[in-house]
Amino acid sequence: MDRLETPCGLDVSLSIIGGKWKPLILFHVQGEPKRFAEVKRRVGGISEKVLIQQLRELVAMDVLVRRDHQRVPPMVDYSLTAFGETLVQALAPLCEWGNQNRERVKKLADESNATASPATA
Repeated sequence: MDRLETPCGLDVSLSIIGGKWKPLILFHVQGEPKRFAEVKRRVGGISEKVLIQQLRELVAMDVLVRRDHQRVPPMVDYSLTAFGETLVQALAPLCEWGNQNRERVKKLADESNATASPATA
């Protein structure tokens, strides 16, 4: 069965935002248009190659719009489409859940890492 044909809307959502970086990109592109370097700096830890790929995919899915200002030096920026705005609004409760549960998740991750690593004597 195709992901877009399943009864769960999460499959549809994940077909657009699946992966580690896209939700973070969308979070940081909110508001005014952002230039590539600014998105890269805000997301942090993403390689240039992966960022380019993820931005292209989000543009292709009509979530972002890429605007080339046709000048030298080159200037390109990205902003959310109206469709992309609705997706960011849908992600907001998940962001809030993460903020509310940050300490608990951090503690659980620390405990998991401690039991997974052999103790050094």
